[in-house]
Amino acid sequence: MPSQGIAVIMVAAVLGGCAEAGSERSTPLVAESGAPVIIPGGPGEAGRTARPGERLGESEARVTAADVRFAEGMIPHHRQALEMAALVPARSSSPVLRKLAERITAAQRPEIAAMTSWLKAAGRPPGEHGGHDDHALPLEEMNRLRAARGAAFDTLFLTLMITHHEAAVTMAGLQLREGTDRVMLATAKDVVSGQGIEIARMRALLKPGT
Repeated sequence: MPSQGIAVIMVAAVLGGCAEAGSERSTPLVAESGAPVIIPGGPGEAGRTARPGERLGESEARVTAADVRFAEGMIPHHRQALEMAALVPARSSSPVLRKLAERITAAQRPEIAAMTSWLKAAGRPPGEHGGHDDHALPLEEMNRLRAARGAAFDTLFLTLMITHHEAAVTMAGLQLREGTDRVMLATAKDVVSGQGIEIARMRALLKPGT
């Protein structure tokens, strides 16, 4: 998801949730220095980029354990995808694969920043509570990928990234069934949609003659 897209969703969802929350407990949401947070303008007006540290409103009051579990699990899962994508330039000569790796990085890095900001606003700074990715690729598979080169790398990268994306879709599906926070639900929907499209593209690249 583009960084501005998720940032706008986050601001719109949080600010919109304030009125609904009423007297319920809420948590301040503050803009971070990572992914840009775009604040929509009024009708006919351009939006603006929030200043780092600027208070944007209050977080969704109805945060559940499922929402926190999703964010704490998806952050390390995304980080592993970024690690995999970073291996491509030195190991593959395929322009298509390099472009795919760039798209993965461009989509998932801002999502990491947004989920990190969300966790801080919810009182769960990442690292403090030991977020764990139960769907991570094993170290053995990552080492195989690091050691591969050329066509062998391309095939292994696509195969492992399909598996990695499928795990992310599974995690997002659980969030859509059990979560309640609108920001995390919007993120989960984006994961299902965006990574589902990429899975189809990668499967097509694995077909002979593609």
